[in-house]
Amino acid sequence: MTDGGPAPGLIWIVGPGRVGLSLGVALHRAGAALAFSGRGGAIPNHPLLEGDPPAARWRGGSFAAPAGLSGIVVAVPDRAVREVAGRLASADIDRSVPVVHTSGALGMEALESLRAAGHPVGGVHPLAAVADTVDGADRLRGAAFGVEGEGLARALAERVVAACGGVALPIRGGGKPLYHAAAVFASNYAVALLAVAERLMEAAGVDAEDARPALAALAEGAVANVRALGPAAALTGPVARGDDETVRLHRARLSAGVRPLYSLLGREALALAERAGLDPAAVDRVRAALGDETP
Repeated sequence: MTDGGPAPGLIWIVGPGRVGLSLGVALHRAGAALAFSGRGGAIPNHPLLEGDPPAARWRGGSFAAPAGLSGIVVAVPDRAVREVAGRLASADIDRSVPVVHTSGALGMEALESLRAAGHPVGGVHPLAAVADTVDGADRLRGAAFGVEGEGLARALAERVVAACGGVALPIRGGGKPLYHAAAVFASNYAVALLAVAERLMEAAGVDAEDARPALAALAEGAVANVRALGPAAALTGPVARGDDETVRLHRARLSAGVRPLYSLLGREALALAERAGLDPAAVDRVRAALGDETP
């Protein structure tokens, strides 16, 4: 975990959305001076931009560099990153000022216009579900961040991570889409799988309001085991045991829509079970029980 010391100089955050404002709260707590810009002239309703004087400057839609600028964080939706980068590249900003964006899926190529203009560029993406512009800073506390960039851009990204007391995960060039897909599997698709599990519980006669916390607790335990032991050692259940009869029973009762998903994930689980030392004969039996359906 990096040290959460103050970030020197003024940080200009372009994009006062959930991530931008949450990062702003963390940076403010770490002692950084802040400025925000966003589309339109209305000042967002946020504690950083209230008071007399406010904790952060509001610059409306201006792309003129504020005084004392040491770094720029572009925290706009992915579809707007290149547009904002182009506007910043055309602005009168010292070319030594580093710029990073917060996109999870886009790499540094999204800031190519800034790189071509001479700015150091990079990325800093929080692996956290930020749903609120104020409490989101607490979600960021101790979070992991995917980081890209070298020199001053890497230093800016690491200052942001430090302000959150977080952990930096360096990403190799061109690796951002895979990094983001991994995050989708771990977060968004975990939610989707819990929704499937809840539907199956309801089909079994369990009330959804009772099933939801039970399933969430089960998932939390599995995640804790993965954290402590790694995926192969954490795997439990019929596939891990080589119990092909239970796998066949499950598949026989699942709907045509869910059965291929069960089999696809079962094959992933079987690969983990093999790694953990499941008997080859049991592996073959489970593989046959899973069938060859694909979604």
